[in-house]
Amino acid sequence: MRILVVEDETALAAQLQAALENAGYAVDRAASGDRADYLARTEDYDAVLLDLGLPRVDGLTLLRQWRDAGMAVPVLVLTARGTWSEKVHGIDSGADDYVAKPFRIEEVLARTRALIRRAHGHAAPELRCGRVMLDPRLAVVTLDGAPVTLTGHEYRTLAYLMHQQGRVVSRGELTEHIYAQNFERDSNTVEVFVARLRRKLGASSIETVRGLGYRMGRPQPAKGHPA
Repeated sequence: MRILVVEDETALAAQLQAALENAGYAVDRAASGDRADYLARTEDYDAVLLDLGLPRVDGLTLLRQWRDAGMAVPVLVLTARGTWSEKVHGIDSGADDYVAKPFRIEEVLARTRALIRRAHGHAAPELRCGRVMLDPRLAVVTLDGAPVTLTGHEYRTLAYLMHQQGRVVSRGELTEHIYAQNFERDSNTVEVFVARLRRKLGASSIETVRGLGYRMGRPQPAKGHPA
């Protein structure tokens, strides 16, 4: 899963990036509104952490522009503005959740997990698919209850597929969501990560849909048709 952190306070941005990466996310950072706008419109993110007090283009303006353009990425607003009216303005501008500074990093992580979970239609905090369970709160994966050790890229690959259960995910889409922007991306390595996951979780844990990509879980029924 991939996160964009938009924060002009360098120390705070670095702290958020480190915490998110330790939790298993790929992270990009932007310190200004125009840079954030460019990244949000050209890259694929699973959530955005957005400060409102940004140079050049403020956060509320960005948020309104993104929503007006039909961008549905979940947005968690981070701001020193703590009055109820400012929170209302943030929500009305398209924010999905709101945290006022100073905040605890643990709360930001919890709210980020919840945003991503809700965006993909998952109610429970853990993701389950057959014998596999992934707990984003601890970045832990188990198979039949036994812990499974994964590399960072293996974990992000599995997390994205489990959030997208029942849907075919292409190699290109996976590549966009498991690497940060400054990482040299190679969609061919996705095959390597999937092969390693199958060795650790079972050959049938991830299905290859020929010519299209990969899928975990049962195919999603077409709308209007019974499962």
